[in-house]
Formats: sequence, C-alpha cells, structure tokens
Amino acid sequence: MSKIISVHSYRGGTGKSNTTANLASIIARGGNRVAIVDTDIQSPGIHVLFGFSESNMDRCLNDYLWGRCPIADTAYNVSSLLPKLASNGNLYLIPSSIKAGEIARVLREGYDVGLLTDGFQELIEVLNLDYLFIDTHPGLNEETLLSITISDILLLILRPDQQDFQGTAVTVDVARKLEVPKILMTINKAPESLDFEDLKQQVESIYNIPVAGVLPHSDQMMLLASKGVFALHFPNDPLTKVVEGIAKQIVG
Repeated sequence: MSKIISVHSYRGGTGKSNTTANLASIIARGGNRVAIVDTDIQSPGIHVLFGFSESNMDRCLNDYLWGRCPIADTAYNVSSLLPKLASNGNLYLIPSSIKAGEIARVLREGYDVGLLTDGFQELIEVLNLDYLFIDTHPGLNEETLLSITISDILLLILRPDQQDFQGTAVTVDVARKLEVPKILMTINKAPESLDFEDLKQQVESIYNIPVAGVLPHSDQMMLLASKGVFALHFPNDPLTKVVEGIAKQIVG
C-alpha cells in the first residue's frame, strides 16, 4: 500500500525542500520505490539538489498541467545518485519549471489543481510507488490544502522561531479539520546551544503532535549550498542520523 507524504512549512526558508530530498533519498536507498513532486510551482527549487537546471529539464510538472503530456513523462529517474541503493529501490523526481514564462503563466492564469490529484494517483500506479513525497508551496493555498487532504502523512517543518510557531498552529488546525491520518513535526535549524530534548517537549506540548526529530543548524549544510543531497554527501553527520530517525517513523 503506497503512502503520500506532504512536506509543508507555513513560511519559506525552513529547509523544507532539503528535508524532503534527504528523507526521500534515504527511504529509496533502503529498497523502496519513491517519487518527489515539486508542487511549489511559483518558486520551484528542489531540482537543484539533484543537479538539474533549465538546460537539462526537458519536461516538468507544468507540461502535465497544461495538457502537453502524461505526468509520468515528467518523471526523472535519479536513482544513480544514490550510493548503496538496494536492488529494488528507485527514486524519481517530478520537477516544476524554472522558466520565467512558465512561472508567470501560473501566476497569471492559475491551473486546475484537481489535475494534481489525478496526477499523483497516476504516478503511484505507473511507477509502482511505495512512497510519494509532495514538496508543497509554503503557506496555505488551494494546492496546499489539496495536498494535505489526500496525504497519509503530513510532515510540518518549522524553525525555533515565534513566527513559525504561530503560523504552524494555523496549519495544524486546518490539518486536523481535514482529518489527516498522521501528522508529524520536525524542528529545523536549531542552534546547538539549545537543549534539544527540552525544545522537543515544548513543541509537543504546544501542538499535541509528535516531534519526529530536531535537526541542528549545520555549517556543513550551508557550505554544501544546495549542490547535492546532504545525507548522501555526509552519511555519518549527526544531522543525517536525525533524518534517518525521521525516515523510520515515516516508513514504520
């Protein structure tokens, strides 16, 4: 039975796309068939982590939304990037366009978000997926609400920041009303000076939702500068170990 996981943050800059890429890579490397869909159509970015640019992206999610091709034709197999990949594991990326004209068209005309639901199911069937990760647009809009509604797991990313805390409370309230089966939280970019266990307990008491992990601020992550998936470059880093723990809670 496949699972749909939406990874969401109320504000931008939380490390949502990096977290999505790391989790999907780890779960695929463990022998699962995994895909990531970048539905942040207004400001796409996760493709950079997998070495894509405008010059080497022939097709993308926008082509499906405009009726140019089936969604499966926009899926790139990026499994070759994963070291020690189990024989039955695969990782696919469905990127959004970074062409200015395509982004402008979305902002100007919008798109039929109902097509996304059909597209997600088509990907699951055609690619025989175990896990489908949706990298959402920050904040709450029609696309985000749809992604949350159809999710088996909603993973909320927030920083130890008061603005994030308040905005995330709104998302949690919406997710509960939409009856998402499982909600998890991840605290990202936590300063090393904080007591992580105390921070975890504080956040769990505020939202009454499990905190799957606390990711420390990482200079190594900053230096990598989105030139790859962190967990693949630094498999023994403490941050990677926390992400692996979160991945187990998604798979379990």
